[in-house]
Amino acid sequence: MGLWDRLRRTLGDAGEKIGSAFGRGLAKTRHALVDPLEGLFRRRAAFDDDFFLELEEILIAADVGVKTSAWLVESLRADVRKKGLTTPEEVREALAARILEVFGDDESRFRLTFAPEGPTVILFVGVNGTGKTTTLGKLAYRLKGEGKRVLLAAGDTFRAGAIDQLRLWGERVGADVVAREEGADPAAVLYEAVDRAQREGYDVVLGDTAGRLHAKQHLMNELRKIVRVVGQKLPGAPHEVLLVLDGTTGQNGLRQAEVFLEAARVTGIAVTKLDGTARGGVVVTIQKELDIPVKLVGVGEGREDLLDFSPAAFVAGLFGEGEGRTP
Repeated sequence: MGLWDRLRRTLGDAGEKIGSAFGRGLAKTRHALVDPLEGLFRRRAAFDDDFFLELEEILIAADVGVKTSAWLVESLRADVRKKGLTTPEEVREALAARILEVFGDDESRFRLTFAPEGPTVILFVGVNGTGKTTTLGKLAYRLKGEGKRVLLAAGDTFRAGAIDQLRLWGERVGADVVAREEGADPAAVLYEAVDRAQREGYDVVLGDTAGRLHAKQHLMNELRKIVRVVGQKLPGAPHEVLLVLDGTTGQNGLRQAEVFLEAARVTGIAVTKLDGTARGGVVVTIQKELDIPVKLVGVGEGREDLLDFSPAAFVAGLFGEGEGRTP
């Protein structure tokens, strides 16, 4: 069974819908990667050193990252030699297979974790402006649609605008909000939210946090305190700490990530604005270099445009023809 057939089988009955969504979201990245790749195949008949050098440049231009691009090229070079690949179709499929390999075989790693009993606590961390609060609101909308009782916690107390934005999302999706005045202790807000969720039978608490990189040490201390206080109030919480990265920033997002990896027990990544960038290759680099699963991707402005990440759908969308149709 070929790679594309395996991807279709992995995606199952929902494959066409999922593939189309990822295909639309990755359109700009696909044009940045696949179009130059097809041009490379036309210009170079032999898979020689010049071919692989140019391929590495194409991968870097799609924001796959220097180290990850070098690994992919060397792996593909070995595949060509050992497997005797001679056609563009074979090499294209081998490259897709190597990208898929970066994510591993366990698709369950990329699913959100929910508590088996009691409320699930999910914290959102990241630099201000990455789409953190919007991603939280979109997830609240989805969870409400699944029949869950959702409580939002306005833990970014540094900016009154952030508190107002979360309240607005609560009104939009019909979710209750725990908030205090600007300048309040963020950990106290999260403690109050978890306490209320336990007492009143909420299913999920979604907690916003500040992202002030200009105050790095204070930020790290604040996030550590939030994680510690939430865990003391509800053992096992937070069940997810999602680092929100703006897909349009590409490799800069990795440098941002380092700050938050120091500060919080990050369990997953949410990549926003993937539809607005040709830098979607950064998703591969995130997995390869940080080894933290991407769990959510934003592929549009609508409330429905927050997708669970799927390596199979990502690779199918990246190499697909049209809107997510695998070759």
